[in-house]
Amino acid sequence: MTSLAALLVLGVATATLPACAPSDPAPASQPGSSGDPAALSTADQGVAPAGRDGLGGPGASASPKPATPAGKALAAGNPNGNATVPAEGRAVDTSKPTRTIGTGTPASCTSAAVVKAVAAGGIITFNCGPAPVTIKMAATAKVRNANGAKVVLDGGGTVTLSGQGQRRILYMNTCDEAQGWTTSHCQNQDHPQLTVQNLTFAEGNSTGDRAEGGGGGAIFVRGGRLKVVNSRFVRNRCDRTGPDLGGAAIRVLSQYENKPVYVVGSTFGGTAGQGGSCSNGGALSSIGVSWVVLNSVLSHNEAIGSGANPAKSGTPGGGSGGAIYCDGNEFTVRIAGTIIENNKANEGGGAVFFVSNNRTGTMTIEKSTLRRNPSGKFETRGFPGIFFLGARNPTVTGSKLS
Repeated sequence: MTSLAALLVLGVATATLPACAPSDPAPASQPGSSGDPAALSTADQGVAPAGRDGLGGPGASASPKPATPAGKALAAGNPNGNATVPAEGRAVDTSKPTRTIGTGTPASCTSAAVVKAVAAGGIITFNCGPAPVTIKMAATAKVRNANGAKVVLDGGGTVTLSGQGQRRILYMNTCDEAQGWTTSHCQNQDHPQLTVQNLTFAEGNSTGDRAEGGGGGAIFVRGGRLKVVNSRFVRNRCDRTGPDLGGAAIRVLSQYENKPVYVVGSTFGGTAGQGGSCSNGGALSSIGVSWVVLNSVLSHNEAIGSGANPAKSGTPGGGSGGAIYCDGNEFTVRIAGTIIENNKANEGGGAVFFVSNNRTGTMTIEKSTLRRNPSGKFETRGFPGIFFLGARNPTVTGSKLS
């Protein structure tokens, strides 16, 4: 049993602490792993990694997002967020699409058309008429790894893709042979580069799908690159229990050279009843992946598992990271211009759960507000709503944590 002295060092509320998973899963991924809770000391955490280069990837463009019909623009993100968005984090210019879903009417925008377009790749837009439309996905749209270096899905602010509470909505996996292998190092390749923008993802559900460890109710990505801009994620789900699976909205593994996933001007939940729910990571979840979350809102999401990681005896495990669950070795998380509120975790990290196994990981919080994110059993003293083990305590500037 972990000693009281160890708990005081950690600054947590209970003696059961989560362990972590490998930071760079091999092609045959093994997301879960166990560890010695007594080893989770914040002392002697080592040296933080050097700063990484910018994204430099998925269709970087300073072009504004495409115009949407008057009064129909997607309301996503934190309108008062003023974090600077670098070129690599901005929306891709889709003024010259490779293909368009629909012929001007809602009826022409079908699940089959989405599945076909995503498999074909390229820059994809929608022509479903001027009014907002919901496309009920009858199958998961899957990226074919050999069909172009870039896949961009732009809903123009009027399109919702719904998993109908029955299935995951979007899937990309460079290590899935069924989607084609394009290199000998599938877990670390720079393509495909997937961007989703000006879209709503609703009622995605990956419950029961344990491939690559499970999770990712709306979007699952392994390998290549992912970027999310001006999008909403509502009422998404993944498995209710499990020590390491997560990401009711998004689950990400093995990004190219650990370059970050950008999440910009987007909303996860937003109001009561709209949030995501999963064993861990009610919005976002990853292993060994870096994140940059800018001018976004993550609220009313839940980590509903029980028993943490590794799972306590007699429990199924899970329950950490009400909004964000990050695990692995060397990775970074930057949160800026963002509101994280009213999320909760049954175990630890009502807002953010961050564990770097080798204590090289770092987190910064800038010009953001984190409030009312209860951690059911443990969090890091002095950082409400956060459980953190890394190179040093999170760097917090111009922000409010309560």
